[in-house]
Amino acid sequence: MTAGARNVLRSNDSASLWNCTLSPGWTEEESELLRSALMKFGIGNWAKIIESGCLPGKTNAQMNLQLQRLLGQQSTAEFAGLHINPKVVGEKNSKIQGPHIKRKNNCIVNTGGKLTREELRERLLKNKKLYELPESEWSDIELPKMEDPMLLLESKKAEMQRLNDELEKVQQKIQKMREAHPGRMEKLKSEVSRSPSPATPSADEDDELMPTIISTEDDLAIALALQNEDDSPILEAEDEEAEDEEFVPKRRRLGKSKKNFI
Repeated sequence: MTAGARNVLRSNDSASLWNCTLSPGWTEEESELLRSALMKFGIGNWAKIIESGCLPGKTNAQMNLQLQRLLGQQSTAEFAGLHINPKVVGEKNSKIQGPHIKRKNNCIVNTGGKLTREELRERLLKNKKLYELPESEWSDIELPKMEDPMLLLESKKAEMQRLNDELEKVQQKIQKMREAHPGRMEKLKSEVSRSPSPATPSADEDDELMPTIISTEDDLAIALALQNEDDSPILEAEDEEAEDEEFVPKRRRLGKSKKNFI
């Protein structure tokens, strides 16, 4: 076994080796995604992590703050570019005790001066030997590409607008049919009211849409009933004669259906 091998947490090991604290604005899931991204791209390689799309909306500063909590220490430079599991270092740091150790948010705070170039180089080499993951492990890590929350919100808004536009068209058609065939529409509405509504809104619908959905429930139910009726081969003669030009194509299709049932 090579030096430091027992300190290495493999990419497929349990993520709960050491439970670090979360920076404000971070979820446990996001912290785990950052951990995986750091193993894959290397400590501090923010450009690659942002490019991967696994943590949309997170800035370099935000990721660096959470990295400190994963490592359990303020200094991150001594791990720069290394493909390591930061929680392994964090677990080790959590066990360090002594009067010279000062912590903030469970992280060991720097108390000395800045490291010289040579001191930093020595620590990088030491940490590489102790914690670096084999390339065969970190190169195979797959990261999910998360959707940008703002883009997702805009997409949902556009979809709601499209549905509202379609609903308005249905309502306009129903109104025209009410004016052209008042007796037929009242009959359909009566039938629908006696059966379970197919347009009952779910409990998790957006609050701002609920008034619209509730007020148009009958219209949607009638529209569904009309849609089913379109497939029927039977249409009352008086309705055929009263239909306006907009519904002529529908009459022709229904007439063709009649021949199939003769």
